[in-house]
Amino acid sequence: MGPTIYDVARAAGLAPSTVSRTYTRPGRVNAATRERVLAAAVELGYRHTPQNRAVAGERHLTIAMVLSDITNPHFFELIRGAEQRVKAADATLVIVNAEESERIEQSQVADLAGSVDGFVLASSRLDDDALRDLAGRHRVVLLNREVAGLSSVALDTTSGCRQILQHLASLGHRSFAYCAGPPASWMGAARWAALSAGAEEHGLTAHRVGPYTPNVANGGAAADGALRTDATAFVAHNDLLAIGLVRRLAQRGIRVPDDVSVVGFDDIFAAEFVHPSLTTLGGPGAHAGRLAVEMLIDQLAGRVHDSGEQVRLPTGLVLRDSSGQAPRAVTPA
Repeated sequence: MGPTIYDVARAAGLAPSTVSRTYTRPGRVNAATRERVLAAAVELGYRHTPQNRAVAGERHLTIAMVLSDITNPHFFELIRGAEQRVKAADATLVIVNAEESERIEQSQVADLAGSVDGFVLASSRLDDDALRDLAGRHRVVLLNREVAGLSSVALDTTSGCRQILQHLASLGHRSFAYCAGPPASWMGAARWAALSAGAEEHGLTAHRVGPYTPNVANGGAAADGALRTDATAFVAHNDLLAIGLVRRLAQRGIRVPDDVSVVGFDDIFAAEFVHPSLTTLGGPGAHAGRLAVEMLIDQLAGRVHDSGEQVRLPTGLVLRDSSGQAPRAVTPA
């Protein structure tokens, strides 16, 4: 194979999208830039033809972002960040909803594989072997998921869960119930592992109930299950489940945080506006989305030859009204 658009871009010190515009939309490229591109092309022996355009991927860059559940507000910031980075690269972002289904995710990825340049998989429900197989055939970056050997962006779960444990212990709690989310959620498993492993160090007893579908509607079942543990604090898989949990507690005459404290994950926009406002662990969602797309673009441009970089971003516990001093007892109405 002869030199590609990416070889010309590296030689000229420009983005592949700029080189593409030089040939396909020259009116959008200034004279000095055009000269740099053409000079690099001549030096490398690159010839612009429809055939090498298809082979080299010189067409408009298209990235598919596959979300486990597009209705979850947690993904809004990830999408916003991804769109910002894609726009800067003069590329196109395709949003895909996997509906919390491994089967649907596999089908959608297979359908798109021939028409996109790479994938950002957010909270993928595929197993590790399936992800490795996919990465062996396509450019892939994971979000909210880690697999050895694959590029990924995730929040520092261990540090974040330690913040939750320290907060609960400081309020006098001695036990908490973790209301688990989908069984295939890597992030959910990582959260429970960190919470349960660090509980004893902070003088806490950890209980686990669930799994529950992580939405408001299933918060009621999560609340009923957590109450059976006699824990004084409930930690929900995400903010949506936590909001539903708080509603159910109110229905049962249990006051938050006077009787039970509630903590969520993700710090979605609604967390501040529900009553009581929700204590939750958040992170830089938009930055995570931007970074995942940037890592994928770097791979596609040949600036990164070995995938497998794993980036962990810091988290922060946002203290609001749903967590408070531990009560002496929890008595349902």
